[in-house]
Amino acid sequence: MNNLAIVLTTIQPPTDSVVQLYTRLKDFSDISFYVIGDKKGPSEYNLESHECSRHARIKVDFKALNEQLESPFELAQKLPLGHYSRKNLGYLYAVSQGAKCIYETDDDNAPLEFWQTRNEHVNNVHIVDSNKDHRWINIYRYFSKETIWPRGLPLDEIHTPVPRIRCNGSTEVWSPIQQGLVNNSPDVDAIWRLVMGRPFDFENNQSVYLTPGNWCPFNTQSTWWWPVAYPLLYIPSYCSFRMCDIWKSFVAQRCLWEVDAGITFHAPEVVQERNVHNLMHDFRNEIPGYERNDEIILILDNLKLKSGSAHIIGNLQRCYEALVKAKIFPEDELNLLKLWLDDIENYIRY
Repeated sequence: MNNLAIVLTTIQPPTDSVVQLYTRLKDFSDISFYVIGDKKGPSEYNLESHECSRHARIKVDFKALNEQLESPFELAQKLPLGHYSRKNLGYLYAVSQGAKCIYETDDDNAPLEFWQTRNEHVNNVHIVDSNKDHRWINIYRYFSKETIWPRGLPLDEIHTPVPRIRCNGSTEVWSPIQQGLVNNSPDVDAIWRLVMGRPFDFENNQSVYLTPGNWCPFNTQSTWWWPVAYPLLYIPSYCSFRMCDIWKSFVAQRCLWEVDAGITFHAPEVVQERNVHNLMHDFRNEIPGYERNDEIILILDNLKLKSGSAHIIGNLQRCYEALVKAKIFPEDELNLLKLWLDDIENYIRY
């Protein structure tokens, strides 16, 4: 795969997980590694000293805070400091340099032996068919028989049976957003960690494609994006840290339906050695999601959006306008979104 961009944020020097990913890429070419710093963290980020640098053409581009603020992106000046949403700048750097695929991850995720580069056309995938009632799907149920659910799934959906899936055989499905699951410390909510918390590995089952009409949260831990979906990468700033990527995923799914595409979930491709978290702090930050995720889905379901890739940007804006009207986000979110869209339209290269 050419023109693959890897995007992550960090406040640490290169972790073992990042080094492992960097090493895994030694047999690939034309890869850029965008690392976004913040007010805390290193002033430089030296990955090139590792063994694989002699074998791979990997450009490591660390953007410290001062360099971000001097960038051509208007958004850089307005994003809050010390916030995960500064990852938006990593996306913009990748898009502005013509990336043909963006892989986003976190600095505590290391690739498993099954990790591989992806294609936006997926073969041999199991399909959850469209549903006019627009139902919630606990995707983890297709990769484990145990009680586990993704962060962002409403609590009253935990035990809802999932629909049967059908095998797609050799026919391709087009899926411009794809999520790989995470072993050891998967992306679950604080309730699961507090009550059931333990190391957890999924089964290596066939990939599953959710057609339009099916809702499932996804995150920013091991996620693949292709150009038609680049505007949907936007991470909101004016919401709980524990909900920003989840609410991003809801908006992205709704907009993706208008290009007749859904989300593909793959068996685990990374293992997480989770950075230290205060679980009760996480729980408190997840309360807005426990209370409002169903409401958000209802709002997005009822929106009249326009079909076709030419309307992705307009549809994204309509989604956030509706969520601001419902006071999910404050008005300030629309100001950041406008800057994001201006930057995307200036630099995006399809």
